[in-house]
Amino acid sequence: MSVVQVAIVAFLIAAIAFIVVFLLKSMLQPKKLDAIAKLIKQQKYAAAQKVAKSLIAKNQRDYPAHYYLGKAYLADKKNELALMEFKLVNQNAVFNGTLPETEFRKQLSQLLMKFNQSDEALKEFLLLTKLDPTNADNYYMCGKIYEQKNQAEQALGFFQKAIGLNKRHVKAHASLGLALFKAKQLAEARKEIDLAISLDPETFSSYYYLGKILKESKDYSGAVKAFEKALRDPEFRQKSLLERGSCYMMANALDNAQLEFEKAVQASKDPKSPETLYAHYFLAACYEKNRKIEDAIGHWQAIYDVNHSFKDVGAKLSEYKDLQANDSLKEYLTSSSDEFSEICKKAALSGMGFACQKLEEKKWGVQMIAVESGSDDWKSQRKQNILLCFFREPDPIEDGTIRKILDTSKSMNCVKAFVCTSSGFTGSATGFAESRPIELVGKERLEVILSKAGI
Repeated sequence: MSVVQVAIVAFLIAAIAFIVVFLLKSMLQPKKLDAIAKLIKQQKYAAAQKVAKSLIAKNQRDYPAHYYLGKAYLADKKNELALMEFKLVNQNAVFNGTLPETEFRKQLSQLLMKFNQSDEALKEFLLLTKLDPTNADNYYMCGKIYEQKNQAEQALGFFQKAIGLNKRHVKAHASLGLALFKAKQLAEARKEIDLAISLDPETFSSYYYLGKILKESKDYSGAVKAFEKALRDPEFRQKSLLERGSCYMMANALDNAQLEFEKAVQASKDPKSPETLYAHYFLAACYEKNRKIEDAIGHWQAIYDVNHSFKDVGAKLSEYKDLQANDSLKEYLTSSSDEFSEICKKAALSGMGFACQKLEEKKWGVQMIAVESGSDDWKSQRKQNILLCFFREPDPIEDGTIRKILDTSKSMNCVKAFVCTSSGFTGSATGFAESRPIELVGKERLEVILSKAGI
């Protein structure tokens, strides 16, 4: 046999061996994948992961093995690891029958939603409307994501498509109702919500949407009752607590609002979620209004640790940063109503040179009629009334408030008014006070007055 013939024979043997090995692997791989699926079904997640990893160790491009490893992670509640595997499959795999594409994309889309990757999830749900066009849930989820993105027209369209496929899709009816309400189609909106509840009174998320509509209609009592029913849905529990708290705030029931926001913070499953940040924020607002400034600072700090640019949290922390170091300001902001009245009297007399004649507690602080106390025989002199207003409100004072105080000052025959606050004044308030018999006392000057009074 010549050298050429030997080479040809060797090549043929090698080719046959390669084909045999390839066929054996092709025959064995489905069995191994079936074994992984069986282990997952038996809840033997660690064993399933071990088998999948052994296949991947032999071939990093074994994407069916990556998929089943992701499924094992998902069943084992290792969602982050599952998402990594699913993303790898999505980027590289060819869906030629070995991988169940529709099932894969359903699982991937749900994982993406859990990790707040809504843009990526939307791509998957849109693909699912092509792969599984008769499934109303895919259209519903597209609508929900568009709703989150404030793209109302697209959201409304997808909710309508979902209902077109399934007339009894309760969540689609409820979501459509809210979308119609936002579009000011009030009658149609309430009709959809009522239909959703009539179809299934036990789908408690429907009551959340009913509550939103009632809240916007300023029916706070009805909204609170609707949100109470929505609390039974774990997905909507924290959102419903937030909404209940905001209803109580709008109805000026601050103590009830505080309780709801405290529950919303406790119900958090993700410290970085928008719902948790808003729960901290509104709870801090309640504490601030109730003079529990240190408690409020704790919640502002919790927000700031996650998101430096969340609303006015940075400004709030800056405003109160010297509270611990400044005992007089701390007393001013956190004392009880009776203690605050005494603080204002001392501040007026020893810090500003005015003796209190009449004091009235207000929701925002203290209003006082006083007279000058500069000379020893001041009592025998003709008294000129001065109006002093000490504010403990957390927000800067607006020009409207200054106008009312000036009117009050005139009606009480006061020659001048002083407005004292630690929260500052708006530009329009400062502009209005110029050239008028009213003096604005901001935080720095207030601190000097308090210190001078020995507070």
